[in-house]
This record gives sequence, structure tokens and C-alpha cells, in this order.
Amino acid sequence: MINLARRDITHSLGKFIITAMGVGMLLGIVLIMIGVYRGMIVDAETLLEDIGAHLWVVQENTLGPFAESSRVHEDLKNAIAVIQGIDKSEAITFQNLQLFNDRGNAVRVFSVGYDPYGAFEVINLNQLILGRVLKKQHYEMVVSEKTGFTLNERIRLGRDVYTVVGVTKGTVSSGGDPLIYISLKDAQQLQFLSSNAEIRNDRARGGSSRDSPMANAIIATVKSGFSPEDIANGIQRWKHKSVYTQTQQKNILSKNLLERATKQIGMFTVILVIVSSIIIALIIYTMTLEKIKEISILKLIGIPNWRIVKMILQETLLLGMIAFVFGNIFAHLIYSKFPKRVVLETPDAWMLFAVIILASTFSSFFGVHKVIKADPAAAIGG
Repeated sequence: MINLARRDITHSLGKFIITAMGVGMLLGIVLIMIGVYRGMIVDAETLLEDIGAHLWVVQENTLGPFAESSRVHEDLKNAIAVIQGIDKSEAITFQNLQLFNDRGNAVRVFSVGYDPYGAFEVINLNQLILGRVLKKQHYEMVVSEKTGFTLNERIRLGRDVYTVVGVTKGTVSSGGDPLIYISLKDAQQLQFLSSNAEIRNDRARGGSSRDSPMANAIIATVKSGFSPEDIANGIQRWKHKSVYTQTQQKNILSKNLLERATKQIGMFTVILVIVSSIIIALIIYTMTLEKIKEISILKLIGIPNWRIVKMILQETLLLGMIAFVFGNIFAHLIYSKFPKRVVLETPDAWMLFAVIILASTFSSFFGVHKVIKADPAAAIGG
């Protein structure tokens, strides 16, 4: 039996491989787009998992510090701590900041303020690659390696100068910004303390110049045998605060903050798959037109249509599979160069492979239609 597809591909091997590589680059971008989405989900959940809180107590009628502005009094942690079923509770702050490196370039970071002597160790020790965690209430900072700052470097922040005492790896906010960790007292000064001019203005207007210690949220863990949902309902009823479990916070991050980005990435992915399918269809159709005389000769000497159709289908599927392999190689070569986390997962690759096989099969119909319509008499006409 003559394998028509193999003979035809061998005849124009270079063109076939280059075409597959071009389509493969498009498929590689599709994998990267899916990986960006996966990375956004991982980034959104990393900080929540590092903190390890079962409950998030935030300002009433808000979605919490990651989605909306939230202010609660720091001493609320004491009222939460004595509730039956609560194991431990602490105040915590979050804030977007701009730091400047020694070259004067701005570095956008997400600041986490916590009590170094408190019940929670917010910094994941498995991600601490240099130095140590915070041990003082003032002027110490732990930074992510993505910030570019180094151990023992001194950084001006607000009115004060901080010393980098630790460096972490892979610590980012839900938006992908690198994290820095400072003490709760320093964070409160940065976020809530009024400037001298504001204090003078408040006094002139008859207002109070005293700043009550505030935080963005109170985090708590629940003792074994107690339901986080039941305790959350009790706090909401008696403390007039909004309370979210860890699962609810993850849903807020994934739905409220990432929903639009998810739709956008999904649309781009669909468009790229459609474009790849159209390119495969055009290539197969063009290859069919180029050998229409040869196809007419095959039909004239008695080769059945189904065998020629099989050749077209085999070429199309082979083009799709080679493109998929090149796409995977391309994606794994460039994904680490992206500024945000890209997570490439095997199930996503197999899902894309199935889509490409279906798209390639559909694309072959254009060439098949031309084969069926080919007139054997055209072989005699020259």
C-alpha cells in the first residue's frame, strides 16, 4: 500500500515543518495565556494560605481588604479573642506602596503589616531564602526577591529608613505585585497616622488630633470542633462587622477581582484557537490546490476518493500534532521570562491537544471538498 500522505509530506518537508512551527508558536501563546490565568489564581491564594487564618473580620458591609477599603479598630482583636471557639486573633494591614531603589527607579509593592510578637507568623518560612523574619517593632523589613532589594539594604519609606532583614521567594499579592513585610506599628504610621499639617488643621477645626490604632482586618483561627461559619455569623450579629471564612475570601478574590481578567484571557484564547484553525485550513486547502492535477491523475487511474481523502486528513492531523509539540516547546522556553507568574499544567496542554485535533479535523473538510470536486478529466487537459 502506498502511503500518499507520507509521500506528499516528504516532497515538501521543509514547507510543512515551517508551517507547523508557525502554527505552533500561536498554540504556545495559547498555553501561555492559560498559564497566566493559572498563575493569577495561585498568586491570589498564596498570601491567604501563608497567613492561614480561618476568619477575616473586616469593616461592616465591605468585602475585605483585598477587594475594598476596610478599617477596624486594632483592639477589636481582644474582643474576638475571647469569643468561644476562637483560638487566636491578630490585627493586620495591607497597603500598596512605591519604593525607590538606589538607581531611583520606582518599585510597586504590596505591604503586609503584622505584629512580630503576635500569635500569627505571616511570613512563610519555607519561602524565606535569606536572613530572618521581623523581630523588632520598628524599622525592619522583609522583602520579596522580585523587588530587587538585597539583604541589609536600607530603604526610605515614609518618614523613616528601614533595613532589609530578610528576603523571600515567590511571595506576591493577588495582583502579582511583590510583597514586603513590616511591623504593624510601622504599617499603622504609614497608613493611618496624620501628618503634622493635618493634625494642625484638625485642631483648628475643633477636631481631635488623636489617632486611634486602626487595622484593615482582624484575622483569627478557630479551635478544633467549632464551625468557622457559626462563629462568623455570631461575630456579624453582635460586633456589626463583616466576617469571611478563608474559602469565602478565596471566592472573593477569584470572582470579584479576577473575573474580568478571566473573561479577557478566555476571549483571547478562543480567538487564537480559531485563528490557528483557520491557518491550518488555509494551508491544507493551498496544499490541495497545488497538487490538484496529481489528485486528478490519481482519480483517473482508479484510486478511490476515500484514499485521497484519507491522505488529506492524515496531513491535517499531522500538521496539528507537530504544531502542538512545537507550541509546548515554545511555551516552556519563554514562560519564565514573563513578569507575572505563569503556571503551565499538563491537563491544560492535553485539553488544548484535544481542541487542536478537533479543529484540524474540521479544517481538513475544505481540502476534502476540493478533492471530491476534482475532475479526473483535468489530468488529460494538461
